[in-house]
Amino acid sequence: MQVAPARPLYAWMTALAVMAAGGMTVSSAHADSSIRTVVYHGYQVEIPRTWEVVDLTEYPRSCIRFDRPAVYLGHPGEQTDCPANLVGRTAGLVIEPLDTTSAARTDDFTARARPGTATAPTAPSRNDHIQVAVEDAGVLVTAAHTPANAVDVRRVLNSATLTDAARHVPPPPTPQPSPHVRAAAGPQPGNFTGKGFDTCAAPSQSTMDTWLARSPYRAVGIYISGASRACGQPHLTPAWVSTQTGKGWHLIPIDVGRQAPCSTLGNKMSNNPATARAQGSDAADASAAAAHALGIPAGSALYSDIEGYPSTASCKAAVLSFLSGWTTRLHSKGYLSGVYSSASSGVKDAAAEYHNPAYTRVDHIWFAWWNSAADTKAGNSAPPTAWPNHQRIHQYAGNVSETWGGATISIDRNYLNVAESTPGTVTCASTGLSFTAYATVSAGSTGALVDAAQCLLERAGHDPGPDTPTSTFDTATEAAATSFQRSRGITADGVIGAKTWTALLSQGATPTLRAGASGEAVTRLQRSLTAALGRTVGIDGSFGPATERAARDYQTSRGLGPDGIVGPGTWSALQAGK
Repeated sequence: MQVAPARPLYAWMTALAVMAAGGMTVSSAHADSSIRTVVYHGYQVEIPRTWEVVDLTEYPRSCIRFDRPAVYLGHPGEQTDCPANLVGRTAGLVIEPLDTTSAARTDDFTARARPGTATAPTAPSRNDHIQVAVEDAGVLVTAAHTPANAVDVRRVLNSATLTDAARHVPPPPTPQPSPHVRAAAGPQPGNFTGKGFDTCAAPSQSTMDTWLARSPYRAVGIYISGASRACGQPHLTPAWVSTQTGKGWHLIPIDVGRQAPCSTLGNKMSNNPATARAQGSDAADASAAAAHALGIPAGSALYSDIEGYPSTASCKAAVLSFLSGWTTRLHSKGYLSGVYSSASSGVKDAAAEYHNPAYTRVDHIWFAWWNSAADTKAGNSAPPTAWPNHQRIHQYAGNVSETWGGATISIDRNYLNVAESTPGTVTCASTGLSFTAYATVSAGSTGALVDAAQCLLERAGHDPGPDTPTSTFDTATEAAATSFQRSRGITADGVIGAKTWTALLSQGATPTLRAGASGEAVTRLQRSLTAALGRTVGIDGSFGPATERAARDYQTSRGLGPDGIVGPGTWSALQAGK
């Protein structure tokens, strides 16, 4: 795996590869010379002129790749020519007939265009994809985007109209496999020692069957989540997952999202460790949801793909903080955590801090070291005493083309020595405190917010009980919350609402902060302002314009001098829960 450099949405220049046939037309005539029109089965959409257009009927082996802006027309083919080393995304559309083939790729998040139109403006985005069924043209449209260009991609989707050639096609029923078909055959990759491969797009069923019969491989890496996935995944469905594991394949689920802040790649994690930790937690939420949707059960290991980077002290701290958030949140959801990276950067950095309690250790390592040795020895990057208990995967060769039984795939070769285990225990050292909102928690509440509240109470000297955090708001937590509230002059009801959150999150040193400040105190300020104002204040440890505006709003609403400078008076109000 190697990340392809991110390209700006309108920057990819390539040749047109589509003919005006089969209900497909591409027109260059447009009032805006930077835009052109594509029509497929009566569905008309305006795209940037620089986007490639590919007719999958004429070129059935074309790889659905989103590392360059493109529109793909028709159904993806059974065998595609996807390079193994594609990672990185810009944007793209797949427009295909609405039939039984495409119905297998729809789910509860697939939006339906309004009758008489070709758009669904409120279509949700899940896993950085937006999917719209346009029944009045008989097409299914799948749009890929990144967090940075989601607005641009929605603008493309919302430009769609119907032509006179559009014909209504009722959507076929979505296949509903029985529960036993939907579930993978146990945690993945499970207990396995032997060879595996990873490739950009999950292969078709016929290819998987051929390789199972002919190749030496029994494990396959699949990209299930992350905004840096380069390839479309037309074959990756719950039924595909269940079928492969039922036939004996072991799956290596991969999330490829934010990269190291010192890398040359796009979609980077924050250089601020606290923010990076929160981003890792968010990535875990999305990846666990994707795994669950595919039927990959709890107990499975999910691997964060962090490509090689030129390590520095600050970059290393950000990466390990991101992986701490990733690991902690996955454990809370019952999954194991893994990291894929270069043996000389991400894995070496993780091994160097193997015993450091400031970081939560990942459960599995997957290291890229193309030395052609099919084993799990990591050389000087990770000693044998680190991750010694069936916790390793070695990618020993990359971007090679192999053919078995007439089926050719571009792959990376891997050797696995892995086993099932129990996710680790969450500790206050690894618990994330940064959230986009701080909802009220009280007796009976569960989850990550409860963990954060328990750790903050313990830090303030009000013991919520043994084994903190427990993720459960029990009587000991209620008693600790009541005690803390009394100490701050807040109504002592044992319920942690906005006032109590504000006081808990702001505790600590009270340096004067103003625009340009950075560090841990700014992070505490941003968290407490988020709780106090009831709106999201970006938590990145940097006192920028948004933080200054939030500080002014807080000061105004509390009768303080609204100068945007956080001094003793503002800190005092925050720590009193005002």
